Order: sequence, then structure tokens, then C-alpha cells
Amino acid sequence: MVEFTHISDGRAQMVDISAKPDVVREAVAQGRIYLRPATLAAIREGSVVKGNVLATARVAATLAVKDTPRIIPMCHTIPLGAVTVDFTEGDGYIEATVVTKSTGKTGVEMEALTGVSVALLTIWDMVKSAEKDENGQYPVTCIEGIRVVEKKKGQ
Repeated sequence: MVEFTHISDGRAQMVDISAKPDVVREAVAQGRIYLRPATLAAIREGSVVKGNVLATARVAATLAVKDTPRIIPMCHTIPLGAVTVDFTEGDGYIEATVVTKSTGKTGVEMEALTGVSVALLTIWDMVKSAEKDENGQYPVTCIEGIRVVEKKKGQ
């Protein structure tokens, strides 16, 4: 049977990490947002009415990484050493990659995942008027594949 460290007597609780040593940690998370070709072109050309989409998404992701313990109840507040946010364009999508680094008692994967999620949501928010169809729906727009692609501890 799987044991969950965040549950005690059926109640959610924050795991006690106070006795753990500080260790160098890193996490890399990625995810994609699928968009219409015209929207991708507008982002690439810098012609989106709301402004520079990727620069705004980069700032939003960084802020989200720093606020992760305020958003996810059982996450510890950890000392972040670095946050890197990058975007690559693929065939019909933009992929966000967030790298988080820390020296601390617990991992930084939740911070990386939060950063990716908020980066992609910010892109959606900035281009939603271009993505809607005549019925106000989003037939192409889709966020998927948010995951941790790498986690390092102790390097």
C-alpha cells in the first residue's frame, strides 16, 4: 500500500523536514500550449494587442515559482537560488520550460510545475481573444503535458 507523507490520521499536514540536511536541488518542468497558426505568428512578430506575450509569461512564471507555498497548502517555503524560464515554438504549440534551483531540505519540483502552469495560463490569457471561435469557444487552444522532466538532488 502506498503511504502518503502529507496525511496523518486522515488529515492533511505539512511534512516535518526540520531534521533533513540542506542539499543542492534542481527541478526541470515542461508543458505545452497549442494555439492557432495565426496566434503563433502574432506572438512571434510581437503584434499581440496585450503586449509581449512571452516576456509577460516569463515574469508571471517567476512570480508563481516564488509564491508556490502560498498557492499549494502543504508546500514548504524554500530558499530559491535560481529560476529560469524558456520558451520554444514547435509545430502548433509553445513549450514552456522552467528550471528551479535551491539549497535546502526539500525538492523544488512543485515550484517548477507551478511556474510552467502559470506561464502557459498567462499565454492563454494574453491571446484568448485571437483563439476564440465565432461561438466564443476555444477549439484549438489546449494546455497539456505539464510534467517534471528532471529532478536532481545533491550535485
